Amino acid sequence: MKSVFLMLALGAALAAAEVRLPKYTREVLPNGTVVYLMPKPGVPLVSFQIEIKGGQEAEPVGQAGLASVTAALLRKGTASHTADQFSNELDGLGGTFRASRDEQSTTIASEFLKKDFDQGLNLTADAILHPVFPEAEVKKFIGQAIDGVKAAKDNPQAAIRLYARAFFYGPDHPYGRVEDEATLGKISRDSIVEFHKQYYTGKNMIVVVTGDFEPAAARDAVAKVFGAAPAGEAYRWQTRPAVSVKAPRLLLIDKPDATQTYFWIAQPGISKTEPGRTTVELANTLFGGRFTSLLNDALRVNSGLTYGAGAILDENRLPGAITIATYTRTDTTEKTMDMALDVLKKFNETGMTAVQLASIKAYVKGTFPTRRLETSDQLANELSEMEIFGLNRGEVDDLFSRIDSVTVEQVNASVKQHYRPENLTFVVLGNSAKIRGLMKKYSGDVSEVSIKDPGFGK
Repeated sequence: MKSVFLMLALGAALAAAEVRLPKYTREVLPNGTVVYLMPKPGVPLVSFQIEIKGGQEAEPVGQAGLASVTAALLRKGTASHTADQFSNELDGLGGTFRASRDEQSTTIASEFLKKDFDQGLNLTADAILHPVFPEAEVKKFIGQAIDGVKAAKDNPQAAIRLYARAFFYGPDHPYGRVEDEATLGKISRDSIVEFHKQYYTGKNMIVVVTGDFEPAAARDAVAKVFGAAPAGEAYRWQTRPAVSVKAPRLLLIDKPDATQTYFWIAQPGISKTEPGRTTVELANTLFGGRFTSLLNDALRVNSGLTYGAGAILDENRLPGAITIATYTRTDTTEKTMDMALDVLKKFNETGMTAVQLASIKAYVKGTFPTRRLETSDQLANELSEMEIFGLNRGEVDDLFSRIDSVTVEQVNASVKQHYRPENLTFVVLGNSAKIRGLMKKYSGDVSEVSIKDPGFGK
């Protein structure tokens, strides 16, 4: 009982200590660019984060990877810098520059010393607004990207994620269109130029500046540089319902030399703006979102069947998936899959106790500040997400009160709704010759592909 009282006391202490976003300003420039400024004195660094709306969702059918390729090529030559000149100037400033895309946006992030604010801003903006996409660099990078896709199949943990996305969402859903050798091979310099022209515009752009800077001067500098971008047309977000699965289905990926079986078990999840997302987030933390979760305790700590098991809760603009992910020795495949399903079934039937909920609340509140609000990059991510998802600062400022208000009855109702043991999607990667016979136990609808085949599914 002492541990229970300590847990409840810790939860009460955390409830009293609320979190708040630091002060920031938001402005919309005449060309539509949204600018956030959040001064954070102390460390003489400044971070620029630019979001381009669209991301994977905006990639044309048949050209999955176009947003990623476009982002990666931004620094490979601009109107005023060759690729080498850009790298040399970046290194000379001691700066960083990275670009990537997720489901709903492309993110370009850079960081420089406070004293190099103007140079860093201009270099970052040059890559974003004035890339020239040299033909040689395009061909070189696409070749490297195709090699990377092929190499991913040598890493089962990386490969199964791609197979699972393609299988769960399907080719008609933007999240299910996974880049592979074929889609990357269809990307040309012309399609990259057109994609950049269409989406890297004022009405699709969010500029976030965090760190140690003087707000008035920063505002003028950012407005001058990014305010010059063409306004363009605002991206029209797609609307899609959650994936609907009427019966269990299974994809088996044959890797003949595999000594372990990797599996994902997925079901429809929620979006980033789901009204009841706080209860789902708390439920997932207990189920498989921390080391001392139900899944990891059962599959790793108590049985030793795996080195780690968890549950992934996708929260993007469109509804995602809730996925059990783990791996085990080939000869313990059935035992491990059955145990994962037993944990899911029991969780659905019994939910969590008041003591477990108190523990989860304390854990989430205790880790949130360091996970989300500690660095300039993290703060920039919070502001960017607010804009992308149409949220407000209450997403952070009211988080602890939202968590505190969740009752056992509410969280268990969420468990009943979202953690269901039927109509699951299974993706299994391993030595098919040794595990094929087991698969019909989990689904009457089994598809099989070879990992040597091009792409990530049928």
